[in-house]
Amino acid sequence: MQLVRGIHNIQPQDHGCVLTIGNFDGVHKGHQRVISALVAKAKALNCVAAVLVFEPQPQELFSPDTAPARLCRLRDKYALLAALGVERLICVNFNRQFASQSAEQFIEHLLVEKLGIKHLIVGDDFHFGQNRAGDFTMLSQAGRTFGFDVTDTASCKLANCRVSSTAIRAALAQDNLVDVENMLGRPYSIIGKVFHGDKRGRQLGFPTANVLLKRRTSPLTGVFAVQVTTNNGTFNGVANIGARPTINGVRQQLEVHIFNFNADLYGQCIEVIIIKKLRQVMKFASLAALTAQIKLDSEQAKEQLKALSDKLKD
Repeated sequence: MQLVRGIHNIQPQDHGCVLTIGNFDGVHKGHQRVISALVAKAKALNCVAAVLVFEPQPQELFSPDTAPARLCRLRDKYALLAALGVERLICVNFNRQFASQSAEQFIEHLLVEKLGIKHLIVGDDFHFGQNRAGDFTMLSQAGRTFGFDVTDTASCKLANCRVSSTAIRAALAQDNLVDVENMLGRPYSIIGKVFHGDKRGRQLGFPTANVLLKRRTSPLTGVFAVQVTTNNGTFNGVANIGARPTINGVRQQLEVHIFNFNADLYGQCIEVIIIKKLRQVMKFASLAALTAQIKLDSEQAKEQLKALSDKLKD
């Protein structure tokens, strides 16, 4: 899939596409419904299926301290969209200058002049331009003027619940991983590159692979039974997501201890699939107390993962 970083990198050969626009955070089932319609329309018109996203996401620019936690990074979003058949991902730098343009400028400069869209598909709650003045009605009117069609994809619903990134964050906050999986269409996971930590886990007898979350806040924290996919295969483990209060940790990160594993993972991207929450992150009185708890966490994680494996065999 082609990645275009910035409006200035849109080339003349990129002119003419079927487009959808949004954050697509998590690429959940609602997003998947939009992408399915996008790919089908692009094939019908013999055009490229393109998705336009913003970096940072608008709320992260306007309200950085209260912006919702991201469900996935841009790199994860790229991989998920590519797997659904998207051919071009256009990543626009969302800054105050861009945000200040009128809805009419957004349509005429970006959608018409730069991209030459043939068809636009947007969700039922899509707004754009300064003060969010642009909406589906404005886009439909512009389409008649500039020669492109616009369709609205209704929200995807599960059991009377609107599938949304907000609903998924709420389910994660409540440790409701079953609902999260139903809305995503897959188990929730975190993907990242393993970096060199302070080797504290190794000193305690539980070596860990450390992954920076690379986001202001994490959508979930705690200690979890997990499965870890590496270049060597998939393995069971136990993970801590959040700060490390016992050793005065302040930076949010993911630390995962993989059972019966001793390969070198430094620099490798791994996927940590969240299976079951075991407990909240807590501060212990000593490293000895922390070590004892990690042993208990590991045993509990093994029991949970064995129960899952047995269930899948039935």
